[in-house]
Amino acid sequence: MTPVRRGQWQTASDVLVRMSRQPGITRAAVARELRLSTSSATEVTARLRDVRLLTEAPAPSQGRGRPTTVLRAHPQGPVALALDLRQGSWRSAVVSLDGSFLEQQSRRHRSRRSQVVLSNLQKEVERAHRQYGARLRVVSLAAPGTIRDNRLMQAPTLDWAELDLETVTARTGIPLLAGNDATLSGVAEARTGAAAGAGTALHLIVEVGLGGTLIIDGVPAQGASGAGGEYGHVPFGDRTRSCPCGARGCWDLDIDGRALARHLKETAPDDPYAYAEAVLRRTDRAAARAVAKVVTALGTGIAGLVNAHDPDVVTLGGLAIPLRTAAETSFEQAYLAGLMTFHRSSPPPVLSATHQPDGPLRGAAALALDHLTSEPSIATWAASQ
Repeated sequence: MTPVRRGQWQTASDVLVRMSRQPGITRAAVARELRLSTSSATEVTARLRDVRLLTEAPAPSQGRGRPTTVLRAHPQGPVALALDLRQGSWRSAVVSLDGSFLEQQSRRHRSRRSQVVLSNLQKEVERAHRQYGARLRVVSLAAPGTIRDNRLMQAPTLDWAELDLETVTARTGIPLLAGNDATLSGVAEARTGAAAGAGTALHLIVEVGLGGTLIIDGVPAQGASGAGGEYGHVPFGDRTRSCPCGARGCWDLDIDGRALARHLKETAPDDPYAYAEAVLRRTDRAAARAVAKVVTALGTGIAGLVNAHDPDVVTLGGLAIPLRTAAETSFEQAYLAGLMTFHRSSPPPVLSATHQPDGPLRGAAALALDHLTSEPSIATWAASQ
């Protein structure tokens, strides 16, 4: 077999990246964005058709001008499996090269023991491998915890210690890409959601605790060891209060169902997320006061992060959206009061995330597509055809 030259598939990679991030993009639009001549665009798309990476369909007529085509994933091309691990459930989606979800599954945990949960995810990987065979090229996993090199270092909301997540794909030999759920949710918003087009975006998601990420030009700032974005463990809270993560004063403890229960002088809930949803449905004054306190803590903390990072936009996911809606005035007052003076005249907008509740799953899909559309992956696939 002829060796693959370095750079041989670079333009093809650029084309597939645009197809994956801009569903429905036309060959003419790709040519404009990549500054390709019509003949070059025709040649590269033909090459990609030959190795079953894309197909083309006639684009809707735009009046005068040469007809063009819409680029789509080849029906026999490579796919990825995206997994989203939540506190009480997990979801999966088989993803094609154009970002389409070919199928989705959702399951509740019968047990929250780490061995049982990872075994269930392993079975889902094996099921997808049996169905798609060699087309399944990568598995991407979003998990609610600190992740470093495919190891879950800690997951306080799941009460899990350090775990090797690669057991999920071990029996198949398929590569695993694991990332923090909030980080991947931010990637989804930056690519195709509320932060699309922003140079610098701050994404925050509240579920059990708070996570997030800073996205710069579509890429998360992950820190020296890949564990960046643990905003819930910034000491914005009460320093006398210990967090399950081992630190004191974590912001986590002031912005979710645990904080609501504390303000209402009720027992700490076993399921803080469901508890928060129940409180948000209440109409009594005590609940309203508790929500306002939590929302004030949320708005103040976001202002601090805006002062630190200077983002173009802030996006919110999870419980942050209904919490803010329930006490909009408290949020705005706390947010503006916490901003440095020069920010107040034109504060970064705080927007609801587009991909609700699919943010982590779509972010995991985006991570997988980055892998599938890379030049080495394309070269390996093409050599197998």
